[in-house]
Amino acid sequence: MNRALRTALPSLLVLGALTACTDGTTAAPPSVTTTPSAPTTTTTAPAGPPPVPEPTADGTCPYLESAYVAEANGQLVRKVRLSADQPDPACFFYANATDVQLSVWVFRGDPGTAKAVVDRAAPVAESNPASAPAGWAGGSLAGEQGAVYAVAKDGAAVVVTSNQQQTIKAKRIAETAIGNLGL
Repeated sequence: MNRALRTALPSLLVLGALTACTDGTTAAPPSVTTTPSAPTTTTTAPAGPPPVPEPTADGTCPYLESAYVAEANGQLVRKVRLSADQPDPACFFYANATDVQLSVWVFRGDPGTAKAVVDRAAPVAESNPASAPAGWAGGSLAGEQGAVYAVAKDGAAVVVTSNQQQTIKAKRIAETAIGNLGL
């Protein structure tokens, strides 16, 4: 019993000392003052236009005939390839086995993204205003690599690139694609 008392005695003394130091009331835990922070709003920045489509398979363009493209662009069409985009694949018309003479990309989605597609293809600062067909807006641009005609309306965008330097060819093809698609 002496041994048990010797081991318990230091703990009892500490407990007694603690009890003697208090006045019998329970101390409240220290208060923590918090200031409400301003609510945070998370806004997602537009991701920008989707990547430019790439040809993935041979096929027939569903909204432009090869004979029309050959006549409008001034070169024979040797081959047509399509992107995997749906419902309207991008169409790539080849002058030979490897050189794309003309491509047509139809985008359907949100109006902001459609405008971004057009702005990337024909930047406002570098291009001439394009407004055909009626109600569509964008830009046309000619350079050493060829011509671009890109227009948007609501959530649709049509981008035509040609290896020819005359934007009128790309414009006519864009107007035909828009008409054939009923956009």
